[in-house]
Amino acid sequence: MVRIAPSLLAADFGDLRGQIALAEKGGADWIHVDVMDGHFVPNLTVGPVVVRAIRRSTALPLDVHLMIDNPDDFLEPFRSAGADVLTVHYEACPNLHRTLQRIRELGAKPGVSVNPATPASLLKEILPHVDLVLVMTVNPGFGAQQFIPTTLPKIGEVASMLRGVRRGVFVEVDGGIDRTTAPQVVRAGANVLVAGNFIFAAADIPAAVRALRESAEPPLMA
Repeated sequence: MVRIAPSLLAADFGDLRGQIALAEKGGADWIHVDVMDGHFVPNLTVGPVVVRAIRRSTALPLDVHLMIDNPDDFLEPFRSAGADVLTVHYEACPNLHRTLQRIRELGAKPGVSVNPATPASLLKEILPHVDLVLVMTVNPGFGAQQFIPTTLPKIGEVASMLRGVRRGVFVEVDGGIDRTTAPQVVRAGANVLVAGNFIFAAADIPAAVRALRESAEPPLMA
């Protein structure tokens, strides 16, 4: 089953509750929250206070993507705010195993993300300790970017490595996901699709969620 995780980065922040309700109406599985600090990436977004408000607006799992330096300092605040999944970047964590262990101790699912230029092979030692691997299909920091085609083999490599390590780990992709790229990444091995602009810039948000799922699911049945 492909999970659809609309990214609130592209939503109308003046009406987050309404935007989330529309995504739910379309059948969204998770809500993706992009946390940026202006240091690890050149943009600044939300903190735990906003995540807490989002938590009050939905019962869906909150998939919180920490694109920040020193994520260890913020794991507990984001978990306390309601994060169900906490994903940190390989590139931001000098003691990655310790960070992931702490996320699990806090009761959240630990995830690790890699930027487009980071080889998937660097994740080999850490895969037994994660519940999710997020392959960035754009360079993180901004929404509405174009999908980078050279990330497709990396998705397949991650999926292949996971088959040899443990079952049930999500392979998530984020960046430039739409009706054209969704079936490509699913064929490569992804099973969680993060989409912001495609969903929240649409005139009909529920229809956009359904369209993305319809585009992604046929390869699974082939």
